[in-house]
Amino acid sequence: MNNNQQQRSFFFNVDWVLVFIYLALCTIGWLNIHSAAFDEKHPGFMDLDANYGKQFLYIIVGVVTGIIILLLESRFFSTLAPVIYGITILLLILVLVVGRNVGGNRAWISLGGGFRLQPAEFAKLSTCLLLARYLSGTNVRVTETKSFLIAASIIVFPMFLIMLQPDAGSTLVFSTLLFVLYREGISPYFLILEGLFITLFVLTLKLNNLSFIVGGLVVLGLIILFFVRRNRKIVPVILTGLAICIAFVFSVKFIYTSILKPHQKVRIDIVLGITNDIKGKGYNVNQSIIAIGSGKLWGRGYMQGTQTKYSFVPEQSTDFIFCTVGEEWGFAGSVVVLGLYLFLVLRIIMVAERQRSPFSRIYAYGVASVIFFHVIINIGMTIGVVPSIGIPLPLISYGGSSLLSFTIMLFILIKLDSNRMGMIYA
Repeated sequence: MNNNQQQRSFFFNVDWVLVFIYLALCTIGWLNIHSAAFDEKHPGFMDLDANYGKQFLYIIVGVVTGIIILLLESRFFSTLAPVIYGITILLLILVLVVGRNVGGNRAWISLGGGFRLQPAEFAKLSTCLLLARYLSGTNVRVTETKSFLIAASIIVFPMFLIMLQPDAGSTLVFSTLLFVLYREGISPYFLILEGLFITLFVLTLKLNNLSFIVGGLVVLGLIILFFVRRNRKIVPVILTGLAICIAFVFSVKFIYTSILKPHQKVRIDIVLGITNDIKGKGYNVNQSIIAIGSGKLWGRGYMQGTQTKYSFVPEQSTDFIFCTVGEEWGFAGSVVVLGLYLFLVLRIIMVAERQRSPFSRIYAYGVASVIFFHVIINIGMTIGVVPSIGIPLPLISYGGSSLLSFTIMLFILIKLDSNRMGMIYA
């Protein structure tokens, strides 16, 4: 391919729909951060002494980074995936030693001048890349035990390091990569098992009666065994699954009582209805629900939200940015934002399915899974249906690490897609 053809390919094969959604979400985030963090001493949208000014700088850096990614050779990302993964692992270890403690988590490395780096955000990107690199390799079948264990290790290793910070929210994000393994061929029973674990987690904490739960599992196991007793091959599988479930119930109790910090326990208790603390740990969520409800259909108007203007909701420009959307833009504005995210995830899946390269397809599903999890959990936090675990709303929440990591994720995908008609590589 000559230079003219390469330039034409760059301009005509880029998925501009994804680029438009990216720019739209970044703009929505910038405007809402300006409203949520407005400072009369620094009213300018681009004032670097305020968070909205810094966010504008992050957006500019993100756009420039995206353009650079589009100019790179597509093979670059597959080839250097192990190196990128290794660098983020080193940063995750480094943050445990020299990291800055914010909100009870040692998750940030100070860069000076008020800027910080959160390695966990980039670990999501590097894990998606290495997972795609490994699963697209020759003779790798995720249905085989060895391949499955290696793929699982790629996912679990950064999870373990992030949990040591401890950052439960970022740790849980990696669990969504199970959908990538499912797309590549693992049994749907793994997804069923994940759903069962979530149910057991809730029941263990809600009922607070281990004997009752374990007894229920045993009875359920015996009933299943009765109906499949003639199939001797499946009996050991059921017994193994029953043992795993019982062990999980006891581990949940241990983690809750011995590992989780008090503020994390309270957040879980509030969501499950075990305690009611709207003036303490439940204050953020309660005020967020009030803010969203007060927006009604069309919202109070830009910069007119009382909950936003008078800072009733802490962390409103970061984890709880969606309540600003709900209060000032109302139900209509919230639907627009949710629609953009839905369109983004569906578009990424569509892009994934048209790839000729296994690496590109697997990576795309990883990006879709991470973004979907972030959106569902973050918005669930603001309306009080999931515990407040502190993960940002992609491209909208304030934060350079989050914005830049999601930018790199998306533009790598856009670059890989633009080259989908070229060489098929692992």
